[in-house]
Amino acid sequence: MSEAMITGIVAIIVCMINNIYQFKKTEKKNDKTVALIDYRLDELSNKVEKHNSLVERTYKLEKAIEVDEERIKVANHRIEDLERKVV
Repeated sequence: MSEAMITGIVAIIVCMINNIYQFKKTEKKNDKTVALIDYRLDELSNKVEKHNSLVERTYKLEKAIEVDEERIKVANHRIEDLERKVV
Protein backbone atom coordinates (compact mmCIF):
# COMPACT_ATOMS: atom_id res chain seq x y z
CA MET A 1 0.00 0.00 0.00
CA SER A 2 1.16 3.43 -0.74
CA GLU A 3 1.62 6.11 1.84
CA ALA A 4 -1.22 8.12 0.27
CA MET A 5 -3.68 5.28 0.81
CA ILE A 6 -2.59 4.78 4.40
CA THR A 7 -2.90 8.50 5.04
CA GLY A 8 -6.33 8.51 3.45
CA ILE A 9 -7.53 5.53 5.49
CA VAL A 10 -6.19 7.05 8.72
CA ALA A 11 -7.91 10.35 7.88
CA ILE A 12 -11.21 8.56 7.28
CA ILE A 13 -10.88 6.67 10.59
CA VAL A 14 -10.11 9.92 12.44
CA CYS A 15 -13.14 11.57 10.80
CA MET A 16 -15.36 8.65 11.80
CA ILE A 17 -14.14 8.79 15.43
CA ASN A 18 -14.69 12.55 15.46
CA ASN A 19 -18.19 12.15 14.02
CA ILE A 20 -19.09 9.57 16.68
CA TYR A 21 -17.79 11.85 19.44
CA GLN A 22 -19.69 14.86 18.07
CA PHE A 23 -22.86 12.78 17.71
CA LYS A 24 -22.67 11.64 21.34
CA LYS A 25 -21.97 15.19 22.50
CA THR A 26 -24.92 16.56 20.51
CA GLU A 27 -27.20 13.77 21.73
CA LYS A 28 -26.29 14.52 25.37
CA LYS A 29 -26.99 18.22 24.84
CA ASN A 30 -30.35 17.41 23.22
CA ASP A 31 -31.27 15.17 26.16
CA LYS A 32 -30.58 18.06 28.55
CA THR A 33 -32.68 20.39 26.42
CA VAL A 34 -35.58 17.91 26.32
CA ALA A 35 -35.39 17.49 30.11
CA LEU A 36 -35.49 21.27 30.57
CA ILE A 37 -38.47 21.59 28.22
CA ASP A 38 -40.30 18.82 30.11
CA TYR A 39 -39.64 20.59 33.40
CA ARG A 40 -40.88 23.91 32.07
CA LEU A 41 -44.00 22.27 30.63
CA ASP A 42 -44.75 20.67 33.99
CA GLU A 43 -44.36 24.02 35.73
CA LEU A 44 -46.58 25.72 33.16
CA SER A 45 -49.19 22.98 33.55
CA ASN A 46 -49.20 23.54 37.31
CA LYS A 47 -49.70 27.27 36.83
CA VAL A 48 -52.54 26.68 34.38
CA GLU A 49 -54.23 24.30 36.83
CA LYS A 50 -53.97 26.89 39.61
CA HIS A 51 -55.37 29.57 37.30
CA ASN A 52 -58.26 27.36 36.20
CA SER A 53 -59.02 26.52 39.82
CA LEU A 54 -59.08 30.23 40.63
CA VAL A 55 -61.43 30.93 37.73
CA GLU A 56 -63.78 28.15 38.86
CA ARG A 57 -63.82 29.44 42.44
CA THR A 58 -64.42 32.99 41.24
CA TYR A 59 -67.34 31.79 39.11
CA LYS A 60 -68.86 29.99 42.10
CA LEU A 61 -68.41 33.08 44.27
CA GLU A 62 -70.06 35.29 41.67
CA LYS A 63 -73.04 32.92 41.53
CA ALA A 64 -73.26 32.91 45.34
CA ILE A 65 -73.17 36.72 45.39
CA GLU A 66 -75.98 36.85 42.81
CA VAL A 67 -78.10 34.58 44.99
CA ASP A 68 -77.33 36.65 48.11
CA GLU A 69 -78.16 39.90 46.28
CA GLU A 70 -81.48 38.43 45.17
CA ARG A 71 -82.24 37.36 48.75
CA ILE A 72 -81.41 40.88 49.97
CA LYS A 73 -83.79 42.38 47.39
CA VAL A 74 -86.57 40.01 48.45
CA ALA A 75 -85.93 40.77 52.13
CA ASN A 76 -86.01 44.53 51.44
CA HIS A 77 -89.33 44.19 49.61
CA ARG A 78 -90.78 42.22 52.51
CA ILE A 79 -89.59 44.84 54.99
CA GLU A 80 -91.13 47.61 52.85
CA ASP A 81 -94.41 45.66 52.67
CA LEU A 82 -94.43 45.16 56.45
CA GLU A 83 -93.67 48.84 57.06
CA ARG A 84 -96.58 49.88 54.81
CA LYS A 85 -99.00 47.60 56.67
CA VAL A 86 -97.89 48.86 60.08
CA VAL A 87 -98.17 52.54 59.23
